[in-house]
Amino acid sequence: MKKEKIGTFQRFLIWREKKIKEKQFILMLSFLVGIFTALAAFILKELIHWIEKFLTYHFNVTEANYLYLVYPVVGIFLAGLFVRHVVKDDISHGVTKILYAISRRQGRIKQHNVWSSIIASSITIGFGGSVGGEAPIVLTGSAIGSNLGSTFKMEQRTLMLLVGCGAAGAIAGIFKAPIAGLVFTLEVLMIDLTMASLLPLLISSVTAATVSYILTGTGAMFKFHLDQVFLLERIPYVIMLGIFCGLVSLYFTRAMNAVEGIFGKLKKPYQKLALGGVMLSILIFLFPPLYGEGYDTINLLLNGSSNADWDTVMNNSFFYGNGNLLLVYLLLIILTKVFASSATNGGGGCGGIFAPSLYLGCIAGFVFSHFSNQFNFASFLPEKNFALMGMAGVMSGVMHAPLTGVFLIAELTGGYDLFLPLLIVSVSSYLTIIIFEPHSIYSMRLAKKGELITHHKDKAVLTLMKVENVVEKDFVTVHPNMDLGELVKAISSSQRNIFPVTDQNGVLIGIVTLDGIRNIMFRQELYHRFNVDKLMTSIPARLYVTDNMEQVMRTFDETNAWNLPVVDEEGRYMGFVSKSKIFSSYRQVLVHFSDD
Repeated sequence: MKKEKIGTFQRFLIWREKKIKEKQFILMLSFLVGIFTALAAFILKELIHWIEKFLTYHFNVTEANYLYLVYPVVGIFLAGLFVRHVVKDDISHGVTKILYAISRRQGRIKQHNVWSSIIASSITIGFGGSVGGEAPIVLTGSAIGSNLGSTFKMEQRTLMLLVGCGAAGAIAGIFKAPIAGLVFTLEVLMIDLTMASLLPLLISSVTAATVSYILTGTGAMFKFHLDQVFLLERIPYVIMLGIFCGLVSLYFTRAMNAVEGIFGKLKKPYQKLALGGVMLSILIFLFPPLYGEGYDTINLLLNGSSNADWDTVMNNSFFYGNGNLLLVYLLLIILTKVFASSATNGGGGCGGIFAPSLYLGCIAGFVFSHFSNQFNFASFLPEKNFALMGMAGVMSGVMHAPLTGVFLIAELTGGYDLFLPLLIVSVSSYLTIIIFEPHSIYSMRLAKKGELITHHKDKAVLTLMKVENVVEKDFVTVHPNMDLGELVKAISSSQRNIFPVTDQNGVLIGIVTLDGIRNIMFRQELYHRFNVDKLMTSIPARLYVTDNMEQVMRTFDETNAWNLPVVDEEGRYMGFVSKSKIFSSYRQVLVHFSDD
């Protein structure tokens, strides 16, 4: 029976190749990716909300609830058990994994990512983990695209495009934001924009958003009503808000990397759980708005119109009833949110930073405007408008994606009337953070390893090239104790004019060049007088097989060499790399990379 199924599918693949053109089939796959990613996003959201409501429906808003000390620890403990014993693979840093799959020019994401991130993140966030479900669903969507393409035996370039379709569909589906899904894929994942890629990405985004509308209604994710139109005289304050959001983004990025570094030094899972659990539970107990994604707080600040409304953000905490401490309370949340998010993931949970970015941005915009209004620093600044703009500002700064911030917030809230100030805040925030951080929180890990693909064509092509693919191994090796006669014999069997000298362990110790011995190589009376160790010269530089191609090209420029030897980490000779080979490979990759 199994053989018959395999045979049927193979016949279908053959029929498809004959009857359906490649471009048309890619459009069909992008449509399917849109449907599946929207369904995955819906399942994740429903699971998170169901778990959260089940656990917290009976909480008393007028006092602290001690179960806040328990739920988050249980959540990251269960998620950690699931990851270690069921998945048995690292599923954190979802967007970074997608960037890595794209940078390796393979577009292959493991099958378990189709479902594992949904389960782990719903448990983590439902029990109070202070992270978002968007990055896990982006990884899920990309895994759907990758594995759907692999099932139908698509080539690597198409797999990369389907990975992008999955990410675009995930963002469009979970936020009901088709344009943001497209822009996120182009801006954050750096999928190259061509006519061949634009249409599939659009189809996945629009399809996913449409399915989400069918499942959850046509309303925007966050309710927002513009009470006061934007006035041009507020532009200086909008720019200042953008700078403030850029600094908040910088703090968030730096602090998260620092805390993740602390967790990275802990080797045992239960050490991480203990540290993460204690940090997270205490922070949520003191500041209940840190529980889960925080979207209730965002809705409150976007729709509140008086101090009585805004003061409800302090429900369930020791601060209840102290409206005069609202700004202090919100500032403390801005400072502690990064620790709660880092503790969630570091302790064994699973989640992303989309929701924390939106959450911090909303609070930052509200604090900026409310503080200004309280102390009369400016003419009245509408808090809800600035809270909305702050969401775009922090998201743009953290992700280094100003267009994603603008379109996502506009689509999330229907706030298109504030499009100009959203643009100003996003650009100001982005320009502020790039002074200090050249890469986003997603890409900095890959950038440090030289594995990040970018929109810069030359750098992108170099990223896609690997040293091991351009090593030439047809050089005849010689040894230091060989005499000139043996060396001449080796030369006669080679087409090259460079001869690597290695010791008995294969470690490269020098080279002999044909030009260096040309004046004595035909004098037979000298054949037994000179040994290779007297004739060899030092190497201008060594390339390591682990070097990225940018480092290789930099070494060639510094040495002005035409050929350089490649060694492994122990210094053992592997072969030579020549400029001509690199240029030839570069042209091939560039043609493939640029082909529409």
